[in-house]
Amino acid sequence: MQFTVQRKDLLTALQTVIGVVERRQTMPILSNVLIKAENDRIVITATDLELELITDTPAVIGQPGAAAIPARKLLDICRGLPDDAEITLEHDGQQTRVQSGRSRFTLSTMAAQDWPYLDEVESGQQIALPERLLKGLLDRTHFAMAHQDVRYYLNGLLLALRSDRARCVATDGHRLALSDTTLNIAIDEPIQAIVPRKAITELVRLLDSSEAEITLQLSTKHLRLQLPGLVFTTKLIDGRFPDYERVIPDQADKQMHADRDTIRQALSRTAILSNEKFGGVRLALSEHSLRLQAQNVEREEAEDEIQVTYDHEPIEIGFNVNYLLEALGAMDSGEFTLSLSGADSSGLLQSVNDPATRYVVMPMRL
Repeated sequence: MQFTVQRKDLLTALQTVIGVVERRQTMPILSNVLIKAENDRIVITATDLELELITDTPAVIGQPGAAAIPARKLLDICRGLPDDAEITLEHDGQQTRVQSGRSRFTLSTMAAQDWPYLDEVESGQQIALPERLLKGLLDRTHFAMAHQDVRYYLNGLLLALRSDRARCVATDGHRLALSDTTLNIAIDEPIQAIVPRKAITELVRLLDSSEAEITLQLSTKHLRLQLPGLVFTTKLIDGRFPDYERVIPDQADKQMHADRDTIRQALSRTAILSNEKFGGVRLALSEHSLRLQAQNVEREEAEDEIQVTYDHEPIEIGFNVNYLLEALGAMDSGEFTLSLSGADSSGLLQSVNDPATRYVVMPMRL
């Protein structure tokens, strides 16, 4: 295999797939990327056996072929070269020579025939939708996914599709994020899939807020997305997502209206002196007033008072301040509402501009 490629093209392609390459892996070949040279392009593949990314870029092919090349070393070499550099890769046996100008590098490589591909993706439902819609859904919900929870089905995000709507839901058992968007898609019956945390994290990084159309193929075991210049395939989590709709408060009759940025700033100030482990903050609501209070084990205290719109009976409730900040951070700026039914009830947060997105936060005992 031998080809010549522009440094910026190879660097962009490697940066696109590098997030899949594990630093610690059980199989040495997984620290590599598979590079195939064919038809005036090079095709670069990275996988961790759960997630696979494939991208391509133009190149001048001297000799077609394929090799598994150390991913991070090749990326670091590209980063260290001048912006307008031209790179020539030549693979022979168990080594690949990388040359650019007077710079030369020799890398140990592995055989392309040993590359571990994902299982064949079965045919399934195929849907086309604008890239910005999927990115918006993920941006508004992904932060609420669990991380290494024993309830493995929480370590991911639920994607639920029906003919008139796409929905994303994430929860870690202490808070929940749900967002809907209106669609008009041709599917026979509603379908659901739990997409793993790592795949969602990579999608959030890769997606743009563009009008480009992406193709989403969903089977019982895999999700595949055809993005501009990229094929993204992930295994799905085999499990049953909890009945999330029953935890969304429907009797929350006490509602506070407030400016999102004002409350975010006040919460951030108060959080400075909250308990580092639990991050608890007390919200005391009274007529047109919200008082925030926090204290830590050193008996340090913080208190802040903000004018809000609230005309119900006084109520005090505790929340994890980080959960509130992340929910508010995912909203558009402007006004939001906090709905409560009592001092031990879950809080429901919604942006006034986006009622189709809901955040539920469980209360804390303080």
